[in-house]
Amino acid sequence: MSRVQLALNVADLDSAVEFYSRLFTTEPAKLRPGYANFSIAEPALKLVLIENKDAPGTVNHLGVEVATTDEVASAQQRLTGVGLTTAAEDGVTCCYAVQDKVWVHDTDGLDWEVYTVLADAEVPAGRLRADVSACGPGCCSTETDTAGVSA
Repeated sequence: MSRVQLALNVADLDSAVEFYSRLFTTEPAKLRPGYANFSIAEPALKLVLIENKDAPGTVNHLGVEVATTDEVASAQQRLTGVGLTTAAEDGVTCCYAVQDKVWVHDTDGLDWEVYTVLADAEVPAGRLRADVSACGPGCCSTETDTAGVSA
């Protein structure tokens, strides 16, 4: 299983959740303060909403969710093999999940991640991946915090 991830900055999380629930006829898979994500079957999409009143209506980052850590490693090998610079993170807590991921910038500096979710987490923050800021306020901070992690 893989699906495209679209992470959006929104001004009002409650309003955005209501809108996207109606648009995709589904409720969020995860809803936390300032954060929601939807696992949409059709079209295959992971939609992430991050409350950010300073940048509403903008793309936070993009990604591809994959099923396994091996697929993340394979993506990193493929990306570096075609000359792209990557930044890998293993076991990072970000966006209320423990993840293995690899990051790359597009030609305009837009952040793309290929990631797999290893476990749910009750805290939003983890450590920031090298040289990029993607998840917005309260997520992917520079502090390591694994409290509340569940397998």
